[in-house]
Amino acid sequence: MAKVCAITKRGSMVAGGYSNATRATQFNPTGMVRKYPNLQKKKIYVPELKKSFNLTISTRALKTIQKRGAFVTLKKAGII
Repeated sequence: MAKVCAITKRGSMVAGGYSNATRATQFNPTGMVRKYPNLQKKKIYVPELKKSFNLTISTRALKTIQKRGAFVTLKKAGII
């Protein structure tokens, strides 16, 4: 499974983690942590084309498809 959303192009990112003890003492950093987007495998049907697409997309992209429609969103992303 790809770790990048096909629509929003969101991938993993490195984030720093700090505990409350670190903030209090300015010592003992916790290091960097890799965070991944919430990706789902979905089969999306586009009624205008009478065709379905298997995509790995983020949950944010699912909300975008729900709001704007599958055809418009996939066309803007360059999938269609």
